[in-house]
Amino acid sequence: MQQFVNLTLGGVITGAVYAAFALALVLIWRSTRIVNFAQGAMAAITTFIALSLIEGGQSYWVGLAVALLAGLVLGAVVERLVIRPVEGGPELNAVIVTLGLFIAIQALISVLFGVNQRAFVAPFSTIGFRVGDFGLALSPNTLFTLGAVLLVMLGLTALFRFTRVGLAMRASAFGQEVARLLGVRVGRMLTLGWALAAVVGSLAGMLIAAEVTFVTPTYMDALIVFGFVAAVLGGLDSPIGAVVGGLLLGLALSYVRGYVGDELVGMAALVILVVVLLVRPGGLFSTTQTRRA
Repeated sequence: MQQFVNLTLGGVITGAVYAAFALALVLIWRSTRIVNFAQGAMAAITTFIALSLIEGGQSYWVGLAVALLAGLVLGAVVERLVIRPVEGGPELNAVIVTLGLFIAIQALISVLFGVNQRAFVAPFSTIGFRVGDFGLALSPNTLFTLGAVLLVMLGLTALFRFTRVGLAMRASAFGQEVARLLGVRVGRMLTLGWALAAVVGSLAGMLIAAEVTFVTPTYMDALIVFGFVAAVLGGLDSPIGAVVGGLLLGLALSYVRGYVGDELVGMAALVILVVVLLVRPGGLFSTTQTRRA
């Protein structure tokens, strides 16, 4: 029984980490219709900037604020200087550019911060709660991670459903010419979409670093795959779907790791991705209207 409870809690925690990254993918997809494969590397470099400040004596919260600001600037710069020149061409061009950007940013991290593994101290205790003699795989830091992910999900849902800026971002993503005719400044909306997605990605990078406790320039690589599977599982158009997809994926992989074997976790993620694409290609939270849009 204790193993089942801890595997469930562990799955929820890992799923929240996947959901944090999936939210960044969903945000940039909804605002630009591009899958950003460089999101993990962009999150990693802002995390290393924050880590340098923390190691220099600043608090975690100062590092977090600087990481989010750095992500905002980085996302806007990438959109204006790297993505904007290939917009309007074949959709595959932008995807290939993000893959190249992923490699370039990882190389830049290695040059600026080195390739060695570095410790990352979580803002709250990572020691699990205890109920009598029963040790839980749930700590104050994981509660902070869960709360941050839920707040981001609610914020993104409100942004796209209830604000004019969110509607303008969606219009710019679906039909740029029509959006321009309606008075939407498409260029600014695309830049804003990349900037906000980079902010969410930076937050995800900080949350993930606090959970894994050690970071390297490639520490986000595995999570890119699982975050992408979580986003596809829930539906690339749905912030709620990203969170639910992340939690379901985290639970499924936790049970596979605990009851079957750690070596089959990657295979299980692949099977889940293939089944979802075959049975419900738009994801669990997709609708007919959003697929047609």
